[in-house]
Amino acid sequence: MDKLISTNPGNNYIKLGEVNISTASEIKQKVTQANNTKTKWKNFGIKKRIEFLKSIYDEFVKRKEELAILIMKETGKPIQQTIREAKWYTEGFQWFLDNAEQSLKDEITFKDSSSINKIVYEPMGVAAVITPWNFPFGMAVWGIVPNLLAGNTVVFKTSEESPLVGKFIEKVFLNHNLPKGVFAEVYGAGDVGKTLVENNINLIWFTGSTFVGKFLYKTAAEKFIKVLLEMGGSNPCVVFEDVDVKIAAELVYASRFQNCGQVCNAIKRLIVHKSIADSVTNELKKILTSKILGDPKDEKTDIGTLVAKRQVDLLKGQVDDALEKGAKILYQKEIPNNLKGAYYPPTLLGNITKDMRVWKEEVFGPVLPIMTFATEQEAVDFANDTLYGLGSRVISNDKKRAERVASQIEAGTVEINKGDRWLLCNPFGGYKNSGMGREHGAIGFQELCQIKVISTG
Repeated sequence: MDKLISTNPGNNYIKLGEVNISTASEIKQKVTQANNTKTKWKNFGIKKRIEFLKSIYDEFVKRKEELAILIMKETGKPIQQTIREAKWYTEGFQWFLDNAEQSLKDEITFKDSSSINKIVYEPMGVAAVITPWNFPFGMAVWGIVPNLLAGNTVVFKTSEESPLVGKFIEKVFLNHNLPKGVFAEVYGAGDVGKTLVENNINLIWFTGSTFVGKFLYKTAAEKFIKVLLEMGGSNPCVVFEDVDVKIAAELVYASRFQNCGQVCNAIKRLIVHKSIADSVTNELKKILTSKILGDPKDEKTDIGTLVAKRQVDLLKGQVDDALEKGAKILYQKEIPNNLKGAYYPPTLLGNITKDMRVWKEEVFGPVLPIMTFATEQEAVDFANDTLYGLGSRVISNDKKRAERVASQIEAGTVEINKGDRWLLCNPFGGYKNSGMGREHGAIGFQELCQIKVISTG
């Protein structure tokens, strides 16, 4: 049987373990089991489904330190960040448990003396949930848990870059007497995902690249099933001249360099007023100089590695293209000689033009291109000069101006100043090539359901 090998990108790609790649017959069998039990799972009702998942949540809470270490080894993310990931996403699991019933309760749309009309939310059936490696536990929670609570059975494919985290998740879910077929997991690369969605499923829930998302959209169209896509982003951050430069730089750093820049909703293009561009850049240099680029297992490390060598090669190609077209390196941190693996130096780029790949493409790594603007309209035009539209940020002490600019930015989320969209009550999704549909909040639960109207007279 073919194996999927897991390696450590923070320690010269040493082998961590392996899992069996799922065969076509295994995938079909798991989808068949999910179909066989979907009516039973639906008929349990929301209260019973919550009861089933509570013990699973409890085990994740008890084992979150073990999980954090595994995520660190498999992704190269610093241990201080993986500890936060394990904690924050288990809290997210709890939020879904606490809010599912209210989000999916029947809604009265009309009532008089002789009739009553209501909306009921019914599950779609079998959901194929496909997630990326940058938050291998977190994205699994976001995809699996709401679907199960909504009454869908789930066949889950974790990323080929984090199969051991996927195996950990599978063991926990299957350790709590879920009815057979309610949850199953498959392993492999894109070909396994393709086989999964070509089987008899009713819904595709996907977080990942725009390229793969578009393929899944076409597949869903041919099958005439619903698809929820959260895909790439090239978030702009517009910084006006009236800001406290130090505070602005701290916001930019936090929004760009977490997880070595490998976050779909991270700032990926800094658009700063020309009068303060040098000051903002200098503050960012100070922050980056103070941060430790190091071994992910060291608690002092602030910035770890990319997930794999292929990501390093992609990022090098994007930066080389920019330099060939006239970009300048404003700052680049040195990689300590003792580090071997998927390391890339945090980099600030200036002299950016619109024909550069770092401007046009999603940059999934610790590189920040900086563009300057003179007028508010120019800032808006630069912000919207992208095929993506996931998130964005506006930093200004003029609240009216910030809200005016926010209203013109084509993105699913706009954070103003210290605004934080990462509340699970907020629907999350994008415009343009960043996806379709929304996850989180009541809307996110309802997206996973058939909407039925029952009219009684």
